This record gives sequence, structure tokens and C-alpha cells, in this order.
Amino acid sequence: MPPPSKPEHEIILVESSDRELTQQCKDVRIKVFYEEQGFPLETEIDEYDEPGASVHCLLRLLPSLEPIGCVRLVTAKGKVGRLCVLKEYRSYGFGRDLMDKCHALAADKLGTREFQLHSQIPVIPFYAKLGYAPVGDQFDEEGAPHQKMVLTLPSDYGRNAM
Repeated sequence: MPPPSKPEHEIILVESSDRELTQQCKDVRIKVFYEEQGFPLETEIDEYDEPGASVHCLLRLLPSLEPIGCVRLVTAKGKVGRLCVLKEYRSYGFGRDLMDKCHALAADKLGTREFQLHSQIPVIPFYAKLGYAPVGDQFDEEGAPHQKMVLTLPSDYGRNAM
């Protein structure tokens, strides 16, 4: 039986000053990281969610505009984090779509070509397929083992991709 077709969707840039769309991102993050994975609620929203500190790429279904995933980029550090897709939508490749959009946005709009992230151990292979490489030893973050990973994009990556 062939896999189900990918639902119609869009990925939009969300500036942290847009309170309504930022809240949609936070709601998806809370569903995935707190309700599903059991990370502490009090650490899910942090200083990087303050206006001006980060941007999100928000994945929404069309035509309903239902938010189903997001990724956050801390603009001053090139730190990617909080990548999540609601469980029922994980078989469609949306995680890769979100990361590709995040990289293109950062390269094209912000001039960022160097990225870092803290990967949960089970998803290291996902990030490795995107070109991220592990750096240093594994460490504990919020009660779960993580690995720092880094990526440097080629100078022509993302031109006019947004």
C-alpha cells in the first residue's frame, strides 16, 4: 500500500513580535515536548522566546491554517531548536521541510551560514542526513541525553529561497 499523500501545507516565517503566531508555535511545542515527551513545562518557554531573540518557521495545514509543526532559530547565535511536528504528521517529511526552510531563511535573509543545535540522541541520524556533524561529548539537557551538532552551509545556499 503506498504511503498517504502529503497534506497541503505552508511554512511561514514568524517574527517573535507577532504574538498570535508565536503563541501557535509555543502551543505546538508544548504538545510535543511537554505533553508527549515529558519535558518540564517551565523550561519549554525561555529567554529566546522574548521579542527580537528568535524567529520561528511555522508549519500549517491548508486551507485550515491549523499549526502542526515549527522550528525556532535564535538569530544572534545561529542556534536551531525546538523542531517539532505533531505525532500524527511525522510520516510526511515535514521535519526536513522545516529545517530546509529555516536554513534558507537564515542564509538568504540573515546571512547566517553556521548553525548549531542540541539533538536528542535518537534523532542524531535525522540531523546527520541534513549535514550536521556531532561535536564534543553527549550531555544532559533537561533530563535527557543530547549531542551538540554543527553545520556550515555553502556560500550560495538558499539564495532567494524564501
